[in-house]
Formats: sequence, C-alpha cells, structure tokens
Amino acid sequence: MITALLVSLFASTAVAANAYAPVTGTCPSGSLVRAASGLSDSEETYRVARKAVADVALKAWLKNTNSGFGTSNLPTIALTTSGGGYRSMLSGAGVIQGLDGRDSSVSTSGLYQALTYQAGLSGGGWMLSSLAGNNYPTISYLRDELWKEAIRDSLLDPSFLLAAVAYAGITSDILAKEAAGFDTTIVDPYGRLLGYQLFEGSWGGVTNTLSGVTAYSNFTSHAVPYPILTALGAKVWLGECTPGPNGTTYELTPYEFGSWDADLSAFIQTKYLGTNMKSGVPVSSSKCVTNYDNLGFIAGTSSDVFSTLCVNAPDPVNDTNSLADTLAAIVDNAHEITTSDEYALYPNPFYEYKSSTQVPNSANNITAQKTLSLVDGGQALQNNPIFPFLQPARNVSVILVNDNSADTSDNWPNGTEILTTYVQSFNHGLSLMPFIPPVATFLSLGLNKRATFFGCDDSSKITIVYLPNNNYTFASDTATAKLIYSEDDTEAMIANGVEIATQGGDSSWGTCLGCAVMMKTGSSLPAACTACFAKYCYYGDE
Repeated sequence: MITALLVSLFASTAVAANAYAPVTGTCPSGSLVRAASGLSDSEETYRVARKAVADVALKAWLKNTNSGFGTSNLPTIALTTSGGGYRSMLSGAGVIQGLDGRDSSVSTSGLYQALTYQAGLSGGGWMLSSLAGNNYPTISYLRDELWKEAIRDSLLDPSFLLAAVAYAGITSDILAKEAAGFDTTIVDPYGRLLGYQLFEGSWGGVTNTLSGVTAYSNFTSHAVPYPILTALGAKVWLGECTPGPNGTTYELTPYEFGSWDADLSAFIQTKYLGTNMKSGVPVSSSKCVTNYDNLGFIAGTSSDVFSTLCVNAPDPVNDTNSLADTLAAIVDNAHEITTSDEYALYPNPFYEYKSSTQVPNSANNITAQKTLSLVDGGQALQNNPIFPFLQPARNVSVILVNDNSADTSDNWPNGTEILTTYVQSFNHGLSLMPFIPPVATFLSLGLNKRATFFGCDDSSKITIVYLPNNNYTFASDTATAKLIYSEDDTEAMIANGVEIATQGGDSSWGTCLGCAVMMKTGSSLPAACTACFAKYCYYGDE
C-alpha cells in the first residue's frame, strides 16, 4: 500500500540535501558566546512570560482539583522525561497526555499547561523534539497522524523495505553537509532517520531546526513550557569512549547550547552552532553558520549510544541486523569510517574561550579542543535530565520526574538513575536536589512502582515528584532496542503512560499531586494533604 510516508520518501532528494546542509553567511552584531552567569536575556524573558501564563493555568487546576488550595503564592514547575528509546518516548507521551487539558479529562488534566519548563533526553528527547518540532500539537494528534504509522514502519530498522528509499535520499544529505565543509558521522543519518519518525512535513522534517522553534506560534505566545534537551560530552582526546558519571552535561535549547559545568561554564546562541569560533568570537565576521542545529540531528545527539562500540568502529556495510553498520555505509560515501564517527560532532564554539565563571580543569580541558564529541545524555547513569532544573537561575520549585529507565534485567526503573544524579549533583556544586535513598530502599519500599515525593521535610530543597514506569494496563517494559511497534502497541503504551500520570486512576491522586506542588509555598492546603503526605512522602526507611 502506498502510504503518505512512502510518498514523502520518494520526494526530490536534491531539495532535502540542500535543506540539511549548514549555511554560511554574515555574522550578526553582538556576542554569540557568553559566560554562564545566569540565564540569557532571551530565556529569562521567556521564563517570566511563561510563568505568568502557567500561573493562570495552575490556579485553575488547583481550584478544580480541590477548593481548599490557596493560590496566593505559586511555584515554578518542571517536567523531565528520561531516556529509554521508544519505551520512554511513548510512556512519556502518555504522561503528557494525562497532564494536558486539551487531550484528556482525568484528575491531572490541565497541569501540563501549568509547567514552565520541560526537559528530555534520548527517548524522552525524541518525544520532546516531536512536540516542539510540530508546534506542540496534542499527543493524540501525534499518535494518530504520525507516530503509529512511522513507528510501525520504523526506518530505524534497516531491514524495513522503505528504508532503502530513505537511505538513498539521506546519503545525499550527508554528502551535501560534507561538501559545505562540515564533518559528518553516523549520527547525521541517524538524526535524519529520526526525522521521519518525529516530524511532519516533507523529507522527514529536514527543514526543522532547534532555534526555529522560537518562531512557532505556541512558543511566541508562551503557551508551552520552555524545552531543554541534554547530552553528555566524551573526553575523546584522553581516549575516553563514553563519559563517566561526572561527564560534562550540555543543554540544547531553542536559544542556547552549552554547559553550566564549572570546567566550561559558557553558552552560544543555538542558531549559530557550527560557526568557527576562537576566544569567543567568530574567526571571520563574514562566516557565521546557521542550520547546523537540524532538529533531527539534535535528537540524534541526545540519543547517540553508538560510542558504546568504543574502539570497534562500525563496519560500513548494509546489514539488516545492524543499524550502526548501515549508517556507517551511508557515511562511507563521504569519508572513511573511524571511531570518531560514533559521536555527534560539533565545531567547538568555546575553543580557547575563557569564561568569567569557568573554573579551569586540566583533566577536562574542553576549551583546548577544536571539536566537541557528544553522546546520549543518559550514558553515565543519569537518565533523567534533572540537572537543568537544579540551576538557581531557573527558580524551579517542583520537578515531575517521569523515569522510564531500564535499570533491571526486565527493563523497569529501580532508582539507580535518579540516585546517581543526586550523588553527582554534589560534584557539580548543585545544592537544591533532595535526598534520594539507595536502590535497596526503592525496592524494599516499592518506590520503583509508584509515585513518591522526595524533599517533603526540607524546605531548602526542590520537591521531586517521582513517577516511575509501571504496568497499569500494558506491559510497558519493552526493550530500549525495540525499534518497531504495532499501531495497537503504540496506542497501548501511551494509554499506560496516562495511567502513570494518574497513578492508575486513583481518585485521591489529583489532590495529592496538588499537595506536593503547593507544600512549600506557604499557601493554605486542604486537610486531605495530611493523608497524602503520609502516603507519598519519603521521610526515611520506616
């Protein structure tokens, strides 16, 4: 059957190639790079405007949930969605559907409209990229109009018949980027393939860029939370294949790319990624690059697990059993494959730049490198993108953490990832994360199977509402490597995600979630909060 996807794949590859290649032009006035001394003016402006919109929605949700909530002082709320391939993309999408007042009628509906920030990495980053790259439609719309067919006929499976057509066009894209003077790796065709799964429009949304999200109507009207994807830097110049637990965390947002980590502590405008920079300025004022931030490439960066191949570079042959080898065969048309092709490569915008807030670290001398090698944000056992919301400048008070990690042999979370983030927060000088107990406590108390509130007894910390993946209506412990889902399974995974958001439709959950959101604001709380805190707050191992 000739589907809409098939038609798009047969479209002119020449246009797609031109649309993917970065473009060089005159540089704008003003600085492109800044020290990480706070939020950029652009993000701060968005944050303030979005918070005002979110407050209206939060007041309405609280009053609709329980009239006992006072609303004189309202917190800033963020949502994170973990990595985990399609498992996390679909489960996380269900959580959002359960929070979205446009798309559900459950106890949590309307809380998505009250979020100021949203972050995702890897599979969670796919979902967030798909939302943002399509101007934030409902999950129901994405499910029915894009995802069910795209994931059923997933181009990430090299054995799928349609892939041969897509691969031919994507080869042209990679050659065009190389011809424009930029290195490509297997993350380039990988990101292009992701585009066919995540974005509407011709040629797999090839014209979508991360910075381009700022022009979309739901963004310009501040109707949606500010999106943040994360990735990790690998110290390949020291022979490191994959980052350790203390790896540099990079944020990729519509306005900026960079890191708060002390050994870098700098950001560049996302729109000008790819520009040849030195000491914080373009090497040539007539040669600033745009279009490097292709949104599929960004999504691929955040989900790049190919560095785990390490010294065994992928074999550039079309192999129906190996995505890495098939991607390498595409890139082999542009250059000989090496281990560097396992990474998402970015010309280092911070080359020889000394940020005023940087603490130089000879063991991680990022600014001495001409190229940054980025990988999946969850590779160092930090599969929940929490770090962005521990930055005081963002003023986040409550984080909803949807953890769809595969910590166990049967692909369920067990607290390993959020615990690692807690431990590493000290190494990064971040003091706002509440105490997270050992994995043994998660298992003994069943915290890995139900919602838990962390930080209830410490007003100096952010409150974390932990929402782990669990089987409510569907066995959602699918393997991260599973690349094809039937339409029924896609729908069932999302529906189970709604149950994660509502805790299986618990009639008291809406009020309890409101209690968690408002507990540290000083506003009046319903009497029911006492029982909610007793049920969901983690106060210790008792």
